[in-house]
Amino acid sequence: MNKNIIAAAIAAPLLAFTVANSEWKLDNAHAKLRFSITHLGINDVEGSFRTIDATISAPNANDLTGATITFTADARSIDTDNKMRDEHLQGADFFDAAKHPAISYRSTSVTKVSGDRYKVQGNLTVKGVTKPVELTATARYGVHPMNQKSVAGVKVTGTIDRTQFGIGSGMGGATLSDNVEITGNAEFVQQ
Repeated sequence: MNKNIIAAAIAAPLLAFTVANSEWKLDNAHAKLRFSITHLGINDVEGSFRTIDATISAPNANDLTGATITFTADARSIDTDNKMRDEHLQGADFFDAAKHPAISYRSTSVTKVSGDRYKVQGNLTVKGVTKPVELTATARYGVHPMNQKSVAGVKVTGTIDRTQFGIGSGMGGATLSDNVEITGNAEFVQQ
């Protein structure tokens, strides 16, 4: 009998921690993952991925500190409003989407900077290459007025060096900038 009480005393805090995790699912109707790259040193060309998914698992309901943030994008869904360019970007010169359709990111740490701003460290995998990438995030929380569910708005921004992932390796800096700006803007629903 005493062994059961001791086991329950040990397990209770662990179970409470598990239950306390706040799980958030992406609301695809209110989400977009965009990018911008400079072409010929004079013009920023923008695009997005039509097929994305993301989740957040956080120790606290209204705070990203310590959260695990994941997102995926389908490289075959790239959209720059130009079909010929999109097909080129999906090809072997850039994303090689037939061989590497998934672009993924998984946070390794999320720390609060101040207020609703966070620093997100994680690993980005593109074209089969994984590199550490730091992002900046802002998070706002509320209750959806129609269904009364808890919701969060999360915006992430960052810059990656495309050459580290073998994207457009034949395109020098005079044609395309090495740096690509990333912006993800999404609503999440607490599960």
